[in-house]
Amino acid sequence: MSYKNLEIWNDARSLSIDIHALTLLLPKFELYETGSQIRRSSKSVRSNIVEGYARRKYTNDYTRFLIYSHASLDETRDHLEILWETGSLKDGDIYIELLQRIDKLGSKIYRFIKAIEKRN
Repeated sequence: MSYKNLEIWNDARSLSIDIHALTLLLPKFELYETGSQIRRSSKSVRSNIVEGYARRKYTNDYTRFLIYSHASLDETRDHLEILWETGSLKDGDIYIELLQRIDKLGSKIYRFIKAIEKRN
């Protein structure tokens, strides 16, 4: 099995790609400010899942990286909210859709963490 078979990784991958594309549509000044931050935090969600998976033999390491992933997802949500609140992101449908995906992924990561912890 590979981390690529994990539903949470696939969801995080899709989210990071869509957020990256979204940031290219932001005003130019946001490309290097909040746009850069949200790109990095969304990519960190998936990267921490991968790093944790590589350490899956060690449950504490695995859960720690999944917690980091969840924290990066919270950071991504905050950056998205900042873009919306400041008017840099103007499309309400995209905003709501991304928030819903973030919430759904957050729940999945949380449940995955609990399942890993329960294994021991």
